[in-house]
Amino acid sequence: MLTRRKNGASSACTLRPCPACNSVPVGGVFMASLSYLSPKTAVRDSPIHGRGLFAAEPIRQGEIVAVKGGSIFRRQTRDALEKTIGAAEIPIAEDMYIGPLSAEEREGSMIFSNHSCEPNIGVQGQIIFVAMRDVAAGEELTHDWAMTDDEPDTLECRCGAASCRRIVTGRDWRRKDLQDKYAGYMSWYLLEKIKRQARNDASPEPNERRTTNEESR
Repeated sequence: MLTRRKNGASSACTLRPCPACNSVPVGGVFMASLSYLSPKTAVRDSPIHGRGLFAAEPIRQGEIVAVKGGSIFRRQTRDALEKTIGAAEIPIAEDMYIGPLSAEEREGSMIFSNHSCEPNIGVQGQIIFVAMRDVAAGEELTHDWAMTDDEPDTLECRCGAASCRRIVTGRDWRRKDLQDKYAGYMSWYLLEKIKRQARNDASPEPNERRTTNEESR
């Protein structure tokens, strides 16, 4: 991995990530960032959880806010990494995830978007997060787990939205109301699951076994 000493960074490198050199400070060393964060954003302490991503200036609907980066790995690797560096990945296909492979990569792979039941950014494709509406400077940039996740996880939500679900699960994408709410802003991976489920639901029940002379064929 490329590294850059702090004294070799530009003054712009006080931001995370630095828009000039696309690096993040880790232990006094600037590490190459695996994810992209718009220069219109900043990472700050969040009232929802830990650190969050905030709009440092107005962001227009449809603008790219973040692009998730990292290595591609399978569930076995994902489960092992969660025990050592914590959750920092997103699913991109069946049994495929994108995220960091080490503690050193974790910071540079994060997009710092917390969950909210009333999000203002959504997914297009698998790893691109865009503004769902015009976002004012100072707003926290959040997405809904239902846009990305299909895991047996639960979360006690503290987003503070009037529509807060209180308990969020990694299977909320299956809810028709959320599918409708986030139309156009859900991961390709989940959209494919929804399409398959719709086809299965539309398939006619198998006909009862015939008892005519066709049985002898």
